[in-house]
Amino acid sequence: MIVKYFNRFYYKLYSIIVLLVIGVRIIEYICGALIRRNGRKMTAKEILSTVIAMCGGLGLFLFGMKVMSNGIEKAAGAKLRRILEIFTTNRFSGIIVGLFFTAVIQSSSACTSMVVSFVNAGLMNLTQAAGVILGANIGTTVTSLLVSFNLSAYAPLILLIGVVITMFSKKEQAKQIGEIIVGFGILFIGLSGMKDAMSVLKTNDTVINVIGSLKNPVLAILVGTVITALVQSSSVTVSIILLLASTGIMAAPLPDGSLNYQGLSIIIYIIFGCNIGATATALISSLTGKKDAKRAALIHFWFNVIGTIICAIIMAIPGLRKAIIDGLHFITPMMHDEAGNEIGKDLGKFVAYSHIIIKVFQVVIFLPFIKPLVKFSSWCVRGEDKKVGYREEGQLKYIGEKVVFNPATAVVEVIKELDRMASLASENLNRAMNALITLDQEDIDEVYKVEKNIDFLNHAITDYLVKINQTTLPIEDLKSIGGLFHVANDIERIGDHAENIADAAASRKASGATISKEAQKELGEMLDLVNKSIQYAIEMFSNSDETHMKDIIAIEDKIDTMEKQLQQNHVDRLTRGECTPAAGMIFSDIVSGLERVGDHATNIAFAIVENNRKTEEEDN
Repeated sequence: MIVKYFNRFYYKLYSIIVLLVIGVRIIEYICGALIRRNGRKMTAKEILSTVIAMCGGLGLFLFGMKVMSNGIEKAAGAKLRRILEIFTTNRFSGIIVGLFFTAVIQSSSACTSMVVSFVNAGLMNLTQAAGVILGANIGTTVTSLLVSFNLSAYAPLILLIGVVITMFSKKEQAKQIGEIIVGFGILFIGLSGMKDAMSVLKTNDTVINVIGSLKNPVLAILVGTVITALVQSSSVTVSIILLLASTGIMAAPLPDGSLNYQGLSIIIYIIFGCNIGATATALISSLTGKKDAKRAALIHFWFNVIGTIICAIIMAIPGLRKAIIDGLHFITPMMHDEAGNEIGKDLGKFVAYSHIIIKVFQVVIFLPFIKPLVKFSSWCVRGEDKKVGYREEGQLKYIGEKVVFNPATAVVEVIKELDRMASLASENLNRAMNALITLDQEDIDEVYKVEKNIDFLNHAITDYLVKINQTTLPIEDLKSIGGLFHVANDIERIGDHAENIADAAASRKASGATISKEAQKELGEMLDLVNKSIQYAIEMFSNSDETHMKDIIAIEDKIDTMEKQLQQNHVDRLTRGECTPAAGMIFSDIVSGLERVGDHATNIAFAIVENNRKTEEEDN
């Protein structure tokens, strides 16, 4: 886990350094180009003001996207996760879910990373993941479409509404909605800042010539790939290209008013590169994951690389390239001035429409080839991971360093690990009870061995819960953290009682104490009730379902009544001389221990009920 966080830190640090170097070069070009503007020499103050405005606008845009995306994940992450789990049974529904999911959270990288973590946790297979990934590639185009609409004038009002909701709302869910609105407002304020700064550049022939010098398609794809990989968002890069086009800096009509086919085709090639660069996030997040997680990331990568190659080949044919650009230009709406007069095509929407059509075209091409794509990714990453059985000692199965961490799936993975721990504890309890009757030394030794593993899991899961509690979890998951701590403790206590029974078995074997057939029968009947209670509690915990709550309460009452009755029966047998004091002490301790195990099972069930009630109260 620590290694993974360091890798992320160094990647971020490296990205910042590279961006700074690129930024310095860009500033040098801009400053050199802005020496003269509209026939006069620009002052140092004007140059610095323009550069700062562009950087500030970009910073606000990136921050707004981050705030909005995080807000959506926290407010609706758990619900979206359940949609991913339920409605991805086939590739068609997977595509629809991926499209919807990405359109909502405004990030294909976040969606793909979540899919990778689902595959890593065994919640989704590769074929299902492929469908979601294809849909996510279409869903990511929604951001550029939103940016193409001029909402900057309403951005301050949107921001104010979001701030008011965040500051004055008492409900956590409403606060998260306010955070989403705040992010949306900041995003468009940033866009407005960048657009205003870019409007200065469109009057400078040198800047236009520098940007227009990018004529090599391969270089254009490379630029789009590198920049998108560094900022880890194709939406950001496409939005910047959109602004450059809409302000007339890029692909502006030629002096005679005809289409700038060269500039428009370069825009499309840069979009190709953006699509490839967007795969960097999933590839990086899969590095510490299992082989299937790496394969899911490669499905995303190869889809975009092969799709780009196919589209680039089509664009390389002059006649087709001209027809494609003419078609896109035809569907692009006109812009109007304040008087309502047409002033030319809205090239910002040209960029947004190009992005959408490219993605839809690639998905349509790959739809019949999802299975071959899955097989190809499996061929690229060969072999299988070492399977961690649920009895494996000192090994985490669903969480830990080899698991792709994603806040939206972290709690799901903890629940699966706790379910495994509960199964071990339940199994160990029955093994200990069997050892008490049979005095089998191998069973006694195995109980101690498994108990050490249960203790290991308890400490590892608790540490993991502490770590994820410090991350940006969905609201519903955040509410459940406290309950999960209690569940881990209750399961560990069940394991301790199994160890106590093993101690009693060892003591009985050493002393030669005998337990009467009647006492054995009573212990068996009580164990059956306790097992039923544990079974229901684990089912409720694993499925977050309250169906068996009444059954557990009824069983708990029976266990409490039986405990009192068995203690009285024990006293009666002692009085009649049918039981030795040594055996009687063992019997009494075991009965008390089983009653406490029943209490712990009930605690697990109530932890789930309490969490569900908190969620319902918040929703209401």
